[in-house]
Amino acid sequence: MTATVYEEPFKVAIEERPMPKIQHPNDCIVKITTAAICGSDLHMYEGRTAAEKGTAFGHENMGIIVETGPGVSRVRKGDRVVLPFNVCDGHCKNCEEGKTAFCTGVNGDFAGGAYGFVGLGPYAGGQAQYLRVPWADSNCLLLPAGTAHEADFVLLADVFPTGWHGLELSGFKPGESVAVFGSGPVGLMAAYSAVLRGASRVFVVDRVPERLAAAKKIGCTAVDFSKGDPVQAIIKENGGMVDRSVDAVGYQAKGLDGKEAPNMMLEHCIRVTRPTGGIGLPGLYVPSDPGAPDANAAQGKLLISFGKLWEKGLHVGTGQANIKAYNRYLRDMIMNGRAKPSFIVSHEIGLNDVPTAYSKFDQRADGYTKVLIHPNGPVAAAA
Repeated sequence: MTATVYEEPFKVAIEERPMPKIQHPNDCIVKITTAAICGSDLHMYEGRTAAEKGTAFGHENMGIIVETGPGVSRVRKGDRVVLPFNVCDGHCKNCEEGKTAFCTGVNGDFAGGAYGFVGLGPYAGGQAQYLRVPWADSNCLLLPAGTAHEADFVLLADVFPTGWHGLELSGFKPGESVAVFGSGPVGLMAAYSAVLRGASRVFVVDRVPERLAAAKKIGCTAVDFSKGDPVQAIIKENGGMVDRSVDAVGYQAKGLDGKEAPNMMLEHCIRVTRPTGGIGLPGLYVPSDPGAPDANAAQGKLLISFGKLWEKGLHVGTGQANIKAYNRYLRDMIMNGRAKPSFIVSHEIGLNDVPTAYSKFDQRADGYTKVLIHPNGPVAAAA
């Protein structure tokens, strides 16, 4: 089969790889009909992690089961499934509490696992024709047979639940106002989740015109930070600070000068959120960063206005999304016409176009917002 692999900073390649095999009775093999490129993949693509040459990328995956191990009982060959990016065993203490992003049974001493991501276990990525799925009964979410809602369902692997999770982390309640920093896929999904859940007003901050336009289409107020301080702009437009804020950018935030400021989004959230309000941080922060702009950030240590955070009595929620806590409910919203997250999809490509897509997506060029990959050709034929 062919798969997307990391070569060196700013370079991925399409290579021949052995077909995955059943390694445990609880495994299944999935023929990938659709995968996606995630903003989190860019951290590895840019060389900002310890990813090694040959790492197979891809943690947003869906397809058709073509083989199951003898221990698999809930799903079967021919089932159409989407796979949470969190690899979980389904029975550790955290999994039993619904905290599947922090499964203690899948990755040695580290809590949590994922497909195709450095430091998150030995699980190959799904930007490939086939994928081995461990603990298949736990990790496969069943979908209706056929090809309907393909572009919506694949977003259940990560960005739709992660955006929803960011709002959840902030402590949001219907009727409240929200500011979302970053209108990449996760930021747009956080904003969309706020709209779906009855926010009174949603502000989305970015400077990429296509992304701000997408935010406007779902009823949000777009704030272009290239035109001035976004916090002041939001407070002026809203008549005061917002109830909740979401950081959908993380540690690689950049100012107008192009220089990275890892604490920038945290500072914006602290400033824009009203006293006793809440901040959700689904944006990625790491304990070590080889490309950090300073020695403290290289160790995951950031200077923030903690005194102001404390003074305002702000609630802060952090961490990866527990995809299984949300994905079946969001699936049902899609199936019943209550949600259509695929409005963020900008491009659909085959495997051979993936290297170019990574470069364009990394540069925020030509409208690249969310890229879907069809490794086995058109969805109908692959299915």
